[in-house]
Amino acid sequence: MAGPVNGFTVEATCALEFGPGAVARVPALVDGLGRAAAFVVTDAGLRATGIVDRVVGDLTAAGLWTEVFDGIGPNPSTTAVEHGATALRAFGSCVVVAIGGGSVLDAAKGIALLATHHGARATDDLWSSPVAGLPLIAVPTTAGTGAETNGFGVVEDTCAKRKVYLGHASVRPRVAVLDPELTVGLPPAATAATGFDALVHGVESLASRGANPVSDAAAAQAVALVGRWLPVAVDDGTDLEARAQLLLGAHLAGQALTVSGLGLVHGIAHAVTAHTGTPHGVALASVNEQVMRWSAGAAAEAYARAGAALGTADAVAGTAALVEGIRVRRPLHELGVDRGLLPVLAAAAVVDPVTANAPRTPTEDDVREILDAAW
Repeated sequence: MAGPVNGFTVEATCALEFGPGAVARVPALVDGLGRAAAFVVTDAGLRATGIVDRVVGDLTAAGLWTEVFDGIGPNPSTTAVEHGATALRAFGSCVVVAIGGGSVLDAAKGIALLATHHGARATDDLWSSPVAGLPLIAVPTTAGTGAETNGFGVVEDTCAKRKVYLGHASVRPRVAVLDPELTVGLPPAATAATGFDALVHGVESLASRGANPVSDAAAAQAVALVGRWLPVAVDDGTDLEARAQLLLGAHLAGQALTVSGLGLVHGIAHAVTAHTGTPHGVALASVNEQVMRWSAGAAAEAYARAGAALGTADAVAGTAALVEGIRVRRPLHELGVDRGLLPVLAAAAVVDPVTANAPRTPTEDDVREILDAAW
C-alpha cells in the first residue's frame, strides 16, 4: 500500500537566458526591468580579462548609466559587501548586474540588499525585512555555485572567522544569464574546484532532509551532467559543449539546493575556508568521501539515485574516482589545517545552518572523527 502523500511548496526561481552569446542580452534585460542604470559588481581579476568592459560597453551603447564596483575577492568579506553597498547607495536607483563566480554573485546580493537598508551591517539578519533590495541580474562566469538561483549569499566575517548568510527574497536574481563562452578561459584547477562544488550540491540535495520530488529531479539531472562533462571541461577548457553542459548542470544543482538545502560536507567546508582561506571546492573535496561514507547508511536511497546518475552502483566510490580524475582533492594538513584546529572546525560545522539538513545528525565527536580521517 502506498504511503501518505506529503505536501510541499516550491517557489519559482529566476528567469533563464542560456546559450553562447547570451551575455549580449544584458542591456535589454536591464531595460526590461524598468531601470535606466546598471551597477556592475565584479572582481578585479575578471575585469582585467575584458569581459566586464565588454558588457559595460554594451550597456553604455544602449544609453544606460553604468558604474563598476570591482572590490570583491575570493571568499568575500562582510567589509567588501558593506563598501559595495555604500558605493551603490551613492550611485542611485538601478539594476545590479553581477558578473563573476559565486563569490561575486553572493556579494552582489548582499550589496543590493544593504544599499536599501541604511545603517545595516552585513552581519545583520535582514531576511524578514519589509524593505526590498535592488533588482539583480546574475551573469555567472564559473560553473559551480548555482548562486544565480537563490536570494542569499555566504560571506565571511573575518573578525569572527566564520561564514554568515545574508539575503532576502527580493535579491534573488530576476534573470540568470548563462553564457558558456564566458567560462572558456577558466583554468583547469578552477574548473575542477567550481565544478566539484556543483556535483556536491547535487549529491547533498538528493540526501537532504529537505528534499522533495522537484529538488530530486533537478539534483539527479545535475549530477548526471556534471559527472559526465566536468572531466571533459578540465581536460579541454575550450570544449564549448562541455562548458555549456557543465554550466547548465551547475544551474540545476543550484535550483535543487535552493529547495532542499545542503548538508555536512558544506558545513565542514565553510569552516575550513573561513579558517584557512582554502577555495570552497577544494575544501569540499578534502572531506567529501569521508562524509559520504559516514552518511551512507542514512542516505542509501539518495546515494543509489546519485550513483545511477553517475553511471555507477557505488556513489561514494564513483565520486571519489571523479575527484581523483580531476585532481582536486588535497588532505586537510596540506590546506593549512593543523591538528589543534580540528576541534574548532568540528564545533563550527555542527552549528552551521546547512548541517541541519544532513541525513544523519552529527555530534562534534562525529565530525572530529571525519576530520581525523581527512587530515
